[in-house]
Amino acid sequence: MAQASPIDVLRQAIGKSLEADEPIAAVPARHLAATFDRDAGDLVEGAALPPGWHWLYFLDAPDTQVLGTDGRTVPNGFLPDTGLPRRMWASGSFVFHGDLLLGQGAQCTTRIADITRKQGRSGALVFVTTEHAVRQGGRLVVEERRNLVFRDAPQPGEQPRQDDAPGDAAWGRAVMPDPVLLFRFSALTFNAHRIHYDAAYCHEVEGYPGLVVHGPMLALLMLDLLGRECPGRMLRRFDYRAAAPLFGGDGFTVCGKPHEGGADLWIAGSQGQLATAGTAVFA
Repeated sequence: MAQASPIDVLRQAIGKSLEADEPIAAVPARHLAATFDRDAGDLVEGAALPPGWHWLYFLDAPDTQVLGTDGRTVPNGFLPDTGLPRRMWASGSFVFHGDLLLGQGAQCTTRIADITRKQGRSGALVFVTTEHAVRQGGRLVVEERRNLVFRDAPQPGEQPRQDDAPGDAAWGRAVMPDPVLLFRFSALTFNAHRIHYDAAYCHEVEGYPGLVVHGPMLALLMLDLLGRECPGRMLRRFDYRAAAPLFGGDGFTVCGKPHEGGADLWIAGSQGQLATAGTAVFA
């Protein structure tokens, strides 16, 4: 079993930051629209980028030779080496102050905000929180907070906890996460994490029953459903959290229901289990 790095050593990385500057080109957005079977006709220079789609930009692109065996982790990279082998997307939040415009440059500042260690049912957990501020034309457009969790290798017979998804959806869209969908999203986000495309690695190393569906993709699918059902509404805030993993070849449903001032959104697995939950607030 892997040993977690001492928390006092890990916490020395708090406050570390980096800057990125690049154009918000229309092509990646149009490619994600195709991936989500969404009309891309409005994704032209000068138009607003859909909420959350800044994840297509400011991508981490380390040299192949420095990647860890999981294809994603970079020892001694920006994020500290936790000593734990499994990396997962736990939760996050967005605050939207305006629209990111296609065809214009933008800047992103990323900062390590917190690192904590906990003891879970299956062993040590290390949570790494990063904050991201995206600016365009000198104005703050998006504030984001991400929570990653690093954990031990699976124990024999370990089963993830599962809660039932709500049964009162007003909206729903069925999605089949086949290898093509997972590959396209990995390519668009330059994500080489082997859990999303290497079935043998999933089974033999990380103990998963199949390819793992991307946590960020589930969050963006919830936002995509909101955009389809509430066109023209300005989003102010979106919070989401992962509840249980989903695996390739097992269909799921993106669900939602409106409430005063926003909507509740969630992903329901094929057995009715809750995979991801989110809350949206309109401006």
